[in-house]
Amino acid sequence: MTRITRVSGSDRHVLHVRSGSAEVPIYKGRVRGRTRYTIAYYENRRRIRKTFASLAVAKLEARRAAAQIQAGRTQNLPLGPTARTDYLAARALLEPFGTPLVAAVEEYAAARKLLSGAPLLPALHDHIRRTRGIKTGATVPAVVAEFLKSKRQDGASGRYIAQLRSELNRFAAAFPKPILHVKSDEIDDWLRGMDLAPRTRNGMLTSVRTLFSFAKTRSYLPKNDLTEAESLSKVKVGDTDAAIFSPAQLRKVLGAADPDLIPFLAIGAFAGLRAAEIARMDWNAIDLRRRIIEIRAGQAKTASRRIVPVSDNLAAWLRPHVTTGPVIRNPEIYRRVTSTAQAAGIEWPKNVLRHSFISYRIALVKSADQVALEAGNSPAIIFKHYRELATEDQAREWFDIMPATTAPATATGTRKPRPRDPGRRAAGVRHKPAYKKPSTGRAR
Repeated sequence: MTRITRVSGSDRHVLHVRSGSAEVPIYKGRVRGRTRYTIAYYENRRRIRKTFASLAVAKLEARRAAAQIQAGRTQNLPLGPTARTDYLAARALLEPFGTPLVAAVEEYAAARKLLSGAPLLPALHDHIRRTRGIKTGATVPAVVAEFLKSKRQDGASGRYIAQLRSELNRFAAAFPKPILHVKSDEIDDWLRGMDLAPRTRNGMLTSVRTLFSFAKTRSYLPKNDLTEAESLSKVKVGDTDAAIFSPAQLRKVLGAADPDLIPFLAIGAFAGLRAAEIARMDWNAIDLRRRIIEIRAGQAKTASRRIVPVSDNLAAWLRPHVTTGPVIRNPEIYRRVTSTAQAAGIEWPKNVLRHSFISYRIALVKSADQVALEAGNSPAIIFKHYRELATEDQAREWFDIMPATTAPATATGTRKPRPRDPGRRAAGVRHKPAYKKPSTGRAR
């Protein structure tokens, strides 16, 4: 006699079709958006799986299969007392879960295979320990969007957020799956596949590590384990000598520069600010009376405030140009500066002004800690890359570079050249202001 029973509280299947001790489950699922009913059973040691669009048809086939299995058992596989006891005990253990005996054994065998024969229960206990409280299903794109939103709320600089957005959106496009399922070897293959320079690759890895650390705080990854990104090592970057200008080269560049390029060149050369820091700076950050430049946290690469001293020659170069608003108004400033140097026959290495300042500054003050504070870098990097690139005499010559004139600025902020008498200059006669009788204060 064939019986059909419905399993309550189970989402794995909806019905059991039984014939004697044989049973065939009917699973309900969706295939390409449509409801389908699947039966699965073993016959002659082969697993058979059939799918139907109609539940009624699935029931008929399940009845036939169950009756056939029962007939085969009756004829060929009589159960002894011990085997029957084991069978009934296994059925009783599985009854609360609504799982057929064959399905349970099949799942157990598959799990042991994945574990390479290791015991199942210890592996399960370890998994529960690591994933207790984890919010599963959070995809990489969703975590990236949440992470960028948190950075904006925390007041991170626009430049840093733009960098994270560029790098992490590429990562999200490559891994649209749950972040819990992203493995270290996949991340490594992705980084290597982009054929990046070592420093760029390390920067990308740092951004991904930051994302995974954020995912831990949001309970998307186990809190007590290293993340898959943290288990990867950075690429070793070979030491490179910092390229610097000689004082003569800088004089040549300054002499060839248009007036609106002077603040950028002078601040980079005599204060060591990064190009991006200068681009984000307003004139109100430069106090020539107190001889300091204040780099605010939102302007600095390291997101930390620092104070940079203004040397005598930097003050002389900046004084004719002081105005209000941004120090750099032209977004093409960097292209124009490099073009000016090239037109003067001077190669423009990357970060050459900053490298030059640090090299000459440490040669002058002899303190890596002091220069690190001024440059917004670490003492170890200063000592490793910039020490002994220049002599103290060269450093004094660098910080003695002064503008040819200190005439006041015009209304537009550019210098107004002072008329000169070539004959008097050739004779070594200096210009002196004409004597003007002091005013008595009376109206005329």
